Amino acid sequence: MATEESMFEDSFGGMQHGPGPEDFANGGAALAAGLVREAQSLAQAAAALRAASAPGPDGAGDVRRLRLALHAAGEAAMRAALALDAAVLLGERRQAAEMAPRIADAAKRAGLPPATLAPMLRAAALDFRTDDAAARIAASTLAAELCVLLAADTTG
Repeated sequence: MATEESMFEDSFGGMQHGPGPEDFANGGAALAAGLVREAQSLAQAAAALRAASAPGPDGAGDVRRLRLALHAAGEAAMRAALALDAAVLLGERRQAAEMAPRIADAAKRAGLPPATLAPMLRAAALDFRTDDAAARIAASTLAAELCVLLAADTTG
């Protein structure tokens, strides 16, 4: 009679448990696509804010509102650029520990703290547009690791 351990010894045909390298590549690609969607939304918001701040038929509006709208438009545009930079880096099939410093550098070039990207990464992991469960797990794992690493980078 076989023991419980021997019954399940090779039940997956030698496969590892959990997402494999291809799953992480698919998960990274899905995260990148989610970041591109987020960048598109941010760019549209920036354009709308800029359009709303244009002088009307009665001339310029309230200067305080104008400054606020232009500042928000600039911030949205910078976040969109950061999301696109991060999407490109996610397509390179690197470990989170290798990607995080490069993403942090991109954030610093944009004048933003590295942790700025964390909500966008989490949203991209939640807005997963496939039924590939292993890739979904890999994307969530990668996003969580990157969020921790980017939050730890306090030099931004």
